[in-house]
Amino acid sequence: MKEFRQYAAAALVVLAALTACAQQRPYIGFVYPAGGRQGASFQATIGGQFLDGVCGAHVSGPGVRAGIVEYNKMLSNQQIALLREQLKELKKTPAQKPDEKTEKLIAKLEKIISEDVRRPASMAIANRVIVAITIASDAAPGRREIRLVTARGISNPLVFNVSQLPEFAAPPLPTSPQQVLGKEQETVRMKKRVQKQEHAMEMADTMMMTATEAENRSPPDKHADDADNATEARVKTPCILNGQIYSGTVDRFRFGARKGQRLVISAQARELIPYLADAVPGWFQAVLTLYNAAGREAAYNDDYRFKPDPVILYEVPADGEYVLAIHDAVYRGREDFVYRVAIGELPFLTSIFPLGGRAGTQTTVEINGWNLAENSITPDIAAQEPGTHAITARGKKGGLSNPLPFALDTLPECFEKGIHDTPASAQEVTPPVIINGRIETPGNRDMFRFEGRAGDEIVLEVKARRLDSPLDSILKLIDAAGNCLELNDDYEDICSGLNTHHADSYIRAALPSNGVYFVQLSDAQQKGGNEYAYRLRISAPQPDFALRVTPSGVNIRDKGSSPVTIRAVRRDGFAGEIKLSLKNAPEGFALSGRISGAQEVARVALKTSLAGTIEPVPLLVEGRAIIGTQEVVRAAAPAEDRMQAFLWRHLVPAQELDVFVFTPPPPKIKPA
Repeated sequence: MKEFRQYAAAALVVLAALTACAQQRPYIGFVYPAGGRQGASFQATIGGQFLDGVCGAHVSGPGVRAGIVEYNKMLSNQQIALLREQLKELKKTPAQKPDEKTEKLIAKLEKIISEDVRRPASMAIANRVIVAITIASDAAPGRREIRLVTARGISNPLVFNVSQLPEFAAPPLPTSPQQVLGKEQETVRMKKRVQKQEHAMEMADTMMMTATEAENRSPPDKHADDADNATEARVKTPCILNGQIYSGTVDRFRFGARKGQRLVISAQARELIPYLADAVPGWFQAVLTLYNAAGREAAYNDDYRFKPDPVILYEVPADGEYVLAIHDAVYRGREDFVYRVAIGELPFLTSIFPLGGRAGTQTTVEINGWNLAENSITPDIAAQEPGTHAITARGKKGGLSNPLPFALDTLPECFEKGIHDTPASAQEVTPPVIINGRIETPGNRDMFRFEGRAGDEIVLEVKARRLDSPLDSILKLIDAAGNCLELNDDYEDICSGLNTHHADSYIRAALPSNGVYFVQLSDAQQKGGNEYAYRLRISAPQPDFALRVTPSGVNIRDKGSSPVTIRAVRRDGFAGEIKLSLKNAPEGFALSGRISGAQEVARVALKTSLAGTIEPVPLLVEGRAIIGTQEVVRAAAPAEDRMQAFLWRHLVPAQELDVFVFTPPPPKIKPA
């Protein structure tokens, strides 16, 4: 009996350990720098937790290789005490000078002890992994994702960019200590001490330059300004600036500019880490300020339209030196307040029109912006499936602009024409139709007229904010007597997980009688301009669905299974059953399940017969449903369920659904 109890207790311990292992998914909270130039080799720091046994790094898309250099885990009090004792023994006056190996060990122990923080500002990013990254010279520029591979599988993804510009980067910041009221300046002094010791903001030969660029670069001109807690570095444009903001600090960059230059200064901060669970408003709210040679403010921006990341568009009035400053709006900061700022005469799209076109046809798009080589483009996406696609434009001096979304739909399309802001002047349309229009002047409204029959259902839907238009629409359905039958301001679309203000409007209503009806569209804040574009759908209901699968990284123990969550976003009243499966699944993987007509969320098991995988395997989940007489197939887009500011949750889109099959014990760390 005693032996049985011992075995039972041991089994419970093992079961508890396995349960904890399954629950503690590897998490990464920041990567710094969050990108690099084509042809560059450098080291990046990734902060996270539950990273024991880290053995690899995975970057989506071809042309980027990453490998583990070292793992620095936050140590316990006992472990730090033992290291201090070991260091004390090593530093005792020896009979002869320590050999090279001992000197290196002493230096490493001193570094570990000096950088140790007992009470980090965030435990979730206190463990560090150093990753060696090599970007091929022909790697496609643009957005990628980086994940870590550990003994527990793969982590969540973070944004990683491939650029075509020279890049400047400061050394990574040490772990931020938890702030104590009245002692906030300690973190400021810590940042300055680290920057002074490590020659902050110097463009390192091993990081982001070719050998020729290293020879031609100017020496860094840097100093710390104790008066306003700022650091400054001299840079040469065009370039990308990489940094991290500590609490209470400001980073400054000095550069030369010529009269007539049309400078684009575009920050990525919230775009890199969309949501912080333990910060208000839930992201790093970056602020950009540009100063002229006299030290006066020349330009300022704390967000770009409805997006938190700021952009400054500035035509240089005179030759001279200018200083760009970046900080948090309320001077918060820690290691995951990571930024990338592109600066130079770069191509930048401010708006496009129309915001979409009909699938299978070529659409000429009017483009507006800075430093563009053309004023219109015809995107080569006619053969693409209906949905939202990214388009870019060429710059006058080469390079590609920022991407903007472009929608492809299947319904007939038309353009708004002339002034039609009253029922008498309303533009007549025939449903089903998608109208491409703009609220061109502040306070304006657009009205459309259509014929309806009693009992018919009509759907009115605006796509604007979801297509990067600043329009905050208000939509009204009005009868012939001028009575407002339906009104909608905001309609939430969980597929638009990066928007915290769901500003697009949606109405679904039954028409009460035969006759004329009017649709009125305006901006909630009475704003307007060429950039206030929209796509307005007027049609009978078009039942459809979209799928989201979370998490975007699934870890399965050998020959086992793991649950995934599938969310069905039902469109225009679709209430049918959705059958789930894997598309073109590699051998050894299986998934099956269904979402009934009464469900919006289902948990299904992803199974494997494999004992392990060498690297993450991308999978594609799809759903099938009968709508009318046709079978409709929709791919499930991968996403991460993220918390914002202690409360709100959002589905952040990911590029891949990656699955990793592991067999304990984990593989050993291999040097990059």
